[in-house]
Amino acid sequence: MHKTPFLHASRIFSAITAALLLLVLTGCNSTITNLTPDTVPANPSQIYTITASFRPVNSQIDVSSIAPRIIIDGQNYKMTKSAVGSDIWEFEYQIPAGRAAVSYYFICNYRLKNGTTTSEVYSELQTMKIAKRYVIRSEATRAPVGSRVSILGAGFTTSDLVYFDRTPTRTVFESASSLSFFVPVVEPGHTYKLSVMGSGASLDVGSFRVDAISFQVTPSAVVLRQGEQQALTFTIPNPAPAGGMLIDVTTDVPVSIVMPEVMVPAGQTSVTVPVQGGKPGNGSLFFRSSAGESSVAVTVTAY
Repeated sequence: MHKTPFLHASRIFSAITAALLLLVLTGCNSTITNLTPDTVPANPSQIYTITASFRPVNSQIDVSSIAPRIIIDGQNYKMTKSAVGSDIWEFEYQIPAGRAAVSYYFICNYRLKNGTTTSEVYSELQTMKIAKRYVIRSEATRAPVGSRVSILGAGFTTSDLVYFDRTPTRTVFESASSLSFFVPVVEPGHTYKLSVMGSGASLDVGSFRVDAISFQVTPSAVVLRQGEQQALTFTIPNPAPAGGMLIDVTTDVPVSIVMPEVMVPAGQTSVTVPVQGGKPGNGSLFFRSSAGESSVAVTVTAY
């Protein structure tokens, strides 16, 4: 059977693991420490490893007699020794389909070295929740405005949006386990809270620092007849990161300008796009970056 080691789960849910419950029973000769996170990520096999430490606090206990068991849904199961440590025991449990949580508690029988006295210690009721929606990590923790960055996890939907504090980003749904976003135009040199919000629970991704970057646009002015095209080149100082770099372009004469999205390909420092004249008019194209804004004058005349 496929195992889901608790160490792997705790890396994903480190904040939860830090709050694991230490069950010390006053007056007893043994302590039970639950090492299983309160929440674990769902896996396709629906098999989860429940782990606990059974440690004697009395030197009179016969260590070889320690026999931990786990009670799940009223059923009694023996636990097996883990290779991680001599006092760590584990049990693999396959949760029935459709269940989002499981409750359990531990019982440990042991014998004293005199060979005649036996005793039993047990824990309080524990609950393990199965998370079907969570974040594993962000592909990067810093990037300039326009960079495309991926987030890995599970349970993502098409309604999810990635936020920088309260600023929504342009978010791309790639799969239930992957989203990507473009770093929005926010003030550079600052760290922002990154989160995923949608129809499911809000997910904390972590912090993200936005770096400054500038770019040049040539030519500095565009003069077109209606239907005519002209090339516009955007140049950035360093190669675009993985996923490319999106440059935000707006205009005050949308009926006069027809142009595609401006994306500098990954590893490249420039991109050239065609600009086509629409209805006659005068205005500007505006380009925003973390280093500021610039513009190119646009004039479109009749045939």
